[in-house]
Amino acid sequence: MTVTSEQRYGEFVVVRRHEGQDHVAELVLDRPKAMNAVSTDMARSIAAACEALGADRDVRATVLTSSHDRAFCVGADLKERNSFTDADLVRQRPTARAAYTGVLELPMPVIAAVHGFALGGGFELALACDVIVADATAVVGLPEVSVGVIPGGGGTQLLPRRVGAARAAELVFSARRVEAAEARELGLVDELVEAGRDREEALALGGRIAANSPVGLRAAKKALRLGQGLDLRAGLEVEDAAWRSAAFSGDRAEGVAAFNEKRRPDWPGE
Repeated sequence: MTVTSEQRYGEFVVVRRHEGQDHVAELVLDRPKAMNAVSTDMARSIAAACEALGADRDVRATVLTSSHDRAFCVGADLKERNSFTDADLVRQRPTARAAYTGVLELPMPVIAAVHGFALGGGFELALACDVIVADATAVVGLPEVSVGVIPGGGGTQLLPRRVGAARAAELVFSARRVEAAEARELGLVDELVEAGRDREEALALGGRIAANSPVGLRAAKKALRLGQGLDLRAGLEVEDAAWRSAAFSGDRAEGVAAFNEKRRPDWPGE
């Protein structure tokens, strides 16, 4: 796939656009020498890239990938953490949180392309996405209690929303690693593909998603996210508000017109 543009955020994060996928952004974790371990600098770059993507109305889908051939991301940079004082850790915490919430709060659909190790904060970055495509080499897990902390990038909240409280507790408390086939069976990942095809399949899914209304996509994501955990009545009110934000948009008018005229929509995106 031909890269048509590339924007680097710091040393370790790249956003790419590809020929034939004008409305799909690829957010690349690019610290291969450390298997994408998230250092302070890398966390800052992830947050900055997400801020820019969130403001780009041309992006209808984002795909989170890795430049390392054997890992998606192995989590926090424990070598860096080993040098921290308690005061350093306190100062670094907002920077680390901003990276995970940056991915979580992207307003468009986000797909993670996972291969190899996605552990600790690496798996939490994937959990922050809407869909996880994993290949047969994927190994996922939240091992934080084995080094004296807890999943702090959203894992204790996002994992039970995927697999239920009891299963999430077992995985967090045991700190065990889960290989691809079991991960798919447990719902830790959503699609399982052949080894080496996670990025290709995730980008293809991003392209299919991006063919739809950008207003509709953002409104649907907002309804899905904000409705989680609410009772049905409250959730339906969230849905109604999201519906109203799309129903009176230019995208809705164009979508209906295109359907009736039997042509492909030309979304105004507003």
